[in-house]
Amino acid sequence: MSVVLILAFALLGVGMTLIVRALGWGSLSGRTLARRIALYGYSGRGTEGGQSGFEPKGLLTNIAETAGQFLAGRTRSIRIAAIRQDLLRAGLHNITPFRLLGYQAFAAVIGPLLAVLLASAAGYGAAALVLAGIVGVVIGWMAPHTLVRRRGKLRVREIDYQLPDLIDLLVVTVEAGLSFAASLRIASEHITGELGVELRLTLQEQNLGLAANEALQNILSRVDTPALRSFVQAVLQGETLGVSIGQILRNIADDMRKRRRAAAEERAHKAPIKMLFPLIFFIFPAMFVVILVPAVLTLLDAFK
Repeated sequence: MSVVLILAFALLGVGMTLIVRALGWGSLSGRTLARRIALYGYSGRGTEGGQSGFEPKGLLTNIAETAGQFLAGRTRSIRIAAIRQDLLRAGLHNITPFRLLGYQAFAAVIGPLLAVLLASAAGYGAAALVLAGIVGVVIGWMAPHTLVRRRGKLRVREIDYQLPDLIDLLVVTVEAGLSFAASLRIASEHITGELGVELRLTLQEQNLGLAANEALQNILSRVDTPALRSFVQAVLQGETLGVSIGQILRNIADDMRKRRRAAAEERAHKAPIKMLFPLIFFIFPAMFVVILVPAVLTLLDAFK
């Protein structure tokens, strides 16, 4: 019983810390956005002047950063470059790879504690507690990185969906007589969502002194999809050869819409197969119970 109480108090403390940190989250200010662009997902610790006192969010972040650096230094199998790429793809520019490793370590500690607490409260034996602890460690370690990858996939899908609209807007502005840089700046003001974030990051890189071609290529280093790659390559080729990219962009937009239509048809064809499992194991039994049970009861009463 004392072990359960100790685990309960430990989980309560961790939960209160996470709640305090969650309450500290909010919309990113301009200063935070500037620091995000400066760090750009790479390891580093930015300190701001004029801040003092105890900050739970900063304390937890520093602990996670230190724990991640310790794990990265002791474990050779951890690939920091792959983690950084996943963070960039997910749009989490304010989280370093070491901090994500620290969060994974926290989850790997909290997961087994919670699993053992629930198993002991349910009255399972020692073998079940050990198994619950192992499962909690595995799930806790994998969950943060899995969520980051899931966010990255959804973000890439959203960018691919918005890309034809961006190209249409660029075609209109380029054919109206504007340069590509001016068209891109106008498009960044009208395009919302994750694609708009990437466009504003590209323009911010150009304002910081990076060449336009290099800024466009950096988009592929963050979000590398076939549609975005064809768009960037067409723009770079048009700028290099000095030809008008209006018609090229129009053809790319048509091709992207055909790809999007084909992808939608593919998902539609997969839908009946994906519905078989819930249909057979969940819907059909309930229907049989509702339809057949009254008939069976009626027949039993008739035979009696």
